[in-house]
Amino acid sequence: DTRDIWWHDLLAAQPTEHTPEAFDAEHPLFILYTSGTTGKPKGILHTSGGYLTQAAYTHWAVFDLKPETDVFWCTADVGWVTGHSYIVYGPLANGATQVMYEGTPDTPHQGRFWEIIQKYKVSLLYTAPTAIRTFMKWGDDIPAKYDLSSLRILGSVGEPINPEAWIWYRKHIGADHTPVVDTWWQTETGAMMISPLPGVTEAKPGSAQRPLPGISATVVDDEAHEVPNGGGGYLVLTEPWPSMLRTIWGDDQRFKDTYWSRFEGKYFAGDGAKKDDDGDIWLLGRVDDVMLVSGHNISTTEVESALVSHPAVAEAAVVGATDETTGQAIVAFVILRGTASADDETLTGT
Repeated sequence: DTRDIWWHDLLAAQPTEHTPEAFDAEHPLFILYTSGTTGKPKGILHTSGGYLTQAAYTHWAVFDLKPETDVFWCTADVGWVTGHSYIVYGPLANGATQVMYEGTPDTPHQGRFWEIIQKYKVSLLYTAPTAIRTFMKWGDDIPAKYDLSSLRILGSVGEPINPEAWIWYRKHIGADHTPVVDTWWQTETGAMMISPLPGVTEAKPGSAQRPLPGISATVVDDEAHEVPNGGGGYLVLTEPWPSMLRTIWGDDQRFKDTYWSRFEGKYFAGDGAKKDDDGDIWLLGRVDDVMLVSGHNISTTEVESALVSHPAVAEAAVVGATDETTGQAIVAFVILRGTASADDETLTGT
């Protein structure tokens, strides 16, 4: 009796109006733990004013949000930073109407996502390349059963999207006319940093393309020199941004060592990247995920993308394995599409 309270009893006693509390811009908002690629989990500290500003602005700008008419759906887990920024803070700050869904995409059937879009007339969809490749594996016929005509912008988040998945997403979910915004950002950055803008950017499948207005990002070599167009190296941020992490909770020195020691005066994102001939940025995955094969640095992301470009392949994961001759050899784990079989003639030589 002293511990448990009925929800309806508690609710009945509450006022119908609430006056929100005011906080300083630098008041801590949340600490979100991320494992990173090595070491113990890091408690990323975000504060109030700057984080809310960038979460709200990017949600509005990157999705061309029309709060009066759009229905937004971010499929992320609310406990992940994408859920924080683009289920909770961004959409609510913008007064958006949104779908919040906690289930899996294949329960009670593999058309669950498309059924939800059809039912609630979702117009803005934000999901991950892993999910998109899973839908590819299940087959084109599943989304084809549903009316997805309400969709006007598709978003990608969480990892670099391979061109094959990007094209499938646009063709089979976006009816081959819906803009796809491939967004790069991190738990540490708090909100989107690099992305095409719908109706503004001429999209390139697989490229995050350009920093958003107000964001300064580039690619540098080992000596911190900016690489020319066509060159590759490390992704860095060269100016502060509103939603940047303030520290690693309880460990300021680790914050400095992890993000600010590699290149003086620059934030090191930990990602490899390249610029194409137009200066657009292509993410290559974590720098820890680069294999050294016969003296050549090869990104696992690029090999995975090449494998998934095969019409019979839905998913691919690549790792480096010790090899006496080449230093490292490439080992690939491949999942076929539902329409393919192991003896499929198209797999010859894969």
